[in-house]
Amino acid sequence: MQDSQKNLHDKVLGRKGEKLAQKLLKKQKYKLLEKNYETPFGEADIIALKDGVLVFIEVKTRLTTTYGLPSEAVNREKQHKYFKIASYYIRLHDLQDLMVRFDVVEVFQDTINHIEGAFSL
Repeated sequence: MQDSQKNLHDKVLGRKGEKLAQKLLKKQKYKLLEKNYETPFGEADIIALKDGVLVFIEVKTRLTTTYGLPSEAVNREKQHKYFKIASYYIRLHDLQDLMVRFDVVEVFQDTINHIEGAFSL
C-alpha cells in the first residue's frame, strides 16, 4: 500500500476506533467534554469528566498485533505529550481543583478495552 493510502487508511481506522470509544464512554456515564482537542503540544483524542475526575483519554486502534497491542503504543513520549496537553487544558479552563487521570481505550478487532489510570504523572 502506498504511503498516502496507508495514512488515509490509518486515519479512517483511528476515527472509527474513536467513535467506538466515545460510545463506550457514554455508556459508562462519562461526560465527553472534548473530542480531538488540539493544543500547541498535540491532540488529545477525548477529554471527559466522571465523578469529579478530569480524564484525558488516548484511543489506540489496531487490526493486528504485528506491532503489539494497541495500548503498548502509548509510550513514554506519548504519555509526556498528554501531560503537557493536560496542563494546558487545566490552566486554560481553570480546573486546578479537579483530580486528573490518564486512560487508554484500545480497540482491537471486535474488542474494546478501557484501561483506567493507564499511566500517571
